[in-house]
Amino acid sequence: MLRALILEDEPLAANRLAQLLQAQTEVPLNVVATLASVQEAVQYFKEQRLPDVAFFDIQLGDGLSFEILEQVEVHCPIIFTTAYDAYALRAFKANSIDYLLKPIDEEDLTKALQKLQRLTASSAPATPAPDGSLQLLQQALQQLQSPSAPAYKNRFVLKVGEHLRAIPVEEIDFFYSFEKATFLQTTDNRRFALDYTMDQLEQLVNPQQFFRVNRGYLVQLPAIKDIIHYTNSRLKLVLRQHPQEEVLVSRERVSTFRAWLDQ
Repeated sequence: MLRALILEDEPLAANRLAQLLQAQTEVPLNVVATLASVQEAVQYFKEQRLPDVAFFDIQLGDGLSFEILEQVEVHCPIIFTTAYDAYALRAFKANSIDYLLKPIDEEDLTKALQKLQRLTASSAPATPAPDGSLQLLQQALQQLQSPSAPAYKNRFVLKVGEHLRAIPVEEIDFFYSFEKATFLQTTDNRRFALDYTMDQLEQLVNPQQFFRVNRGYLVQLPAIKDIIHYTNSRLKLVLRQHPQEEVLVSRERVSTFRAWLDQ
């Protein structure tokens, strides 16, 4: 049985991946550790026995998982998992054997594990050979362009009294949680309750359009009127439909938020 490590800062996504790994039968796996940050991963690879395979989410609360490879040598196969297809080329320059887009498809996961099994059986190095890098990149790009790539929601259908209303994502300023409930706020300043959690919403909307600035807010860029430097290296957002509400970018998300703004 192979030993697997999961690096994922969203508990819901980490639990789902662990369940998928336990449910699949192609390659017997045992999840030996679940980590949530670059810092934790660097410490783990310095002190603990290497896993047989590591599943790395790319965007973590305290940075990109590529930063781990800059701080410590990771001599095990890596399968990157992410909602951002923009990192495909960089992933294949790292010590990776595959690149899976969230939400992870069971068939794609099985294929990645089959590839891992072939490498393990043949004792082949995990790092792609230079002459095979182009082929691996082409395979990754084909996967990103295939129909199996995740389709993000274009609209949310809500029950309003006895009626149903479809709200396009372009008309949503942000999602937020309040008193254990989840809401969306529209561009015309209307609020609707949702049956999704914030973690689920983060997987359903296009990450190029929406950013999870903290546990309670998932914001679309046009909704941000102003960005202000705040205490403890945080940022404060002024939202056009919520000007009096204090919406802070979590300190651990500031670097990825800046990268999102600059894409």
